[in-house]
Amino acid sequence: MGAADIVPGVSGGTIAFITGIYFRLLEAINAVPGAVFRDLFRGKFGVFWQACDGTFLSTLLVGILASIVTLASAISFLLTEYPILIWSFFFGLILASVWHIGRQARHYRAILIIPLTLGIAAAWWITTLSVGQIAPSALSFFAAGAVAICAMILPGISGSFILVIIGMYAPVLAAIKSFDIAFLLLFVAGCLVGLLSVARLITWAFHKFHDAVLALLTGFMIGALNKVWPWKETLSWRTNSSGEQVPLSEVSVSPGAFSDIAGQDPQVAMAVVMVAAGIALVLLVEWFGRRHQ
Repeated sequence: MGAADIVPGVSGGTIAFITGIYFRLLEAINAVPGAVFRDLFRGKFGVFWQACDGTFLSTLLVGILASIVTLASAISFLLTEYPILIWSFFFGLILASVWHIGRQARHYRAILIIPLTLGIAAAWWITTLSVGQIAPSALSFFAAGAVAICAMILPGISGSFILVIIGMYAPVLAAIKSFDIAFLLLFVAGCLVGLLSVARLITWAFHKFHDAVLALLTGFMIGALNKVWPWKETLSWRTNSSGEQVPLSEVSVSPGAFSDIAGQDPQVAMAVVMVAAGIALVLLVEWFGRRHQ
C-alpha cells in the first residue's frame, strides 16, 4: 500500500482490496474513536488494543511507512529515467485491478451502469485537471493529508495524484526525503482526521449499496487509466519550486503520435511486457491474499 500510495495514479486502497484486507482495515479504523474514549482513557490498554485490532493496524502502518521512506527516491528516479516503462507497469496494475474489483459484485444488473459511468466520468475529469500550486505551510500540509488520505482509502482514486493536482506532491515528497519532522507530523495529523471521517462513510455505503459502490469504484479505476497512459503530449509547462520545468497540462496520445511529437522511441514492445508484468503482479497478490485468508 505504501509503494502504491507514492505513485500518482495508483491507489493504496486498490492494493488493500485485492489482498483481501480492505474491509478489515475499515472496521479497525472505525473502531478506533470509540475504543479511545471507552478503553484507552480509562487505562484499559489491552482492551483498547484488542478492540481496534491494534496488531493488524500497527503492522500495516509500519509496512506503509517503511515502503514510503525506502521507495520514495527510487520511484521518483524511475519515473524520470524510464517513464514509458514505469507508467506501462502501473497501467497493467490498474487494468487487472478493474477486473478484480468489478467481479466482486453480488448481482450484476443494468442499473449498475449508472454508478459505473459516473465513476469513469469523475475520474477521467480529475485526470485532466491542470496541476496547481499551493505555498507549503503548516495549514497546507495538514489539509493535504486530510484530502489525500480520503482518496488513498478508496480503491481507484490515487491520493498521490490528488496531491499532484493541488501542488503538494513535491513538497510532501521533499519532506519525506529530508525527514522534516514538523511538516510530516502535520501531514500525518491531517491523514488521521480525514481517515477517521471517511472510513465510517465508506463502511456505511458498502453495507447499504454494496454493488453500486463497487460499480462506482470500478468506474474510478477505469477513468484513472487516462492518468497512467504511458504516452503523453505536454501542452504546457510550469516552473516548480526547484526551478525545474515540469508538465502543467498533458493529453494522452497514441504511441505513433508520441514518436512524431517527441522524436523518441515509444518502446511499444517493452511497454506491453511491463503491462503484462503489472497484470501478473496483481494476480499474484490476489492469489496470495486468498491463500492467506
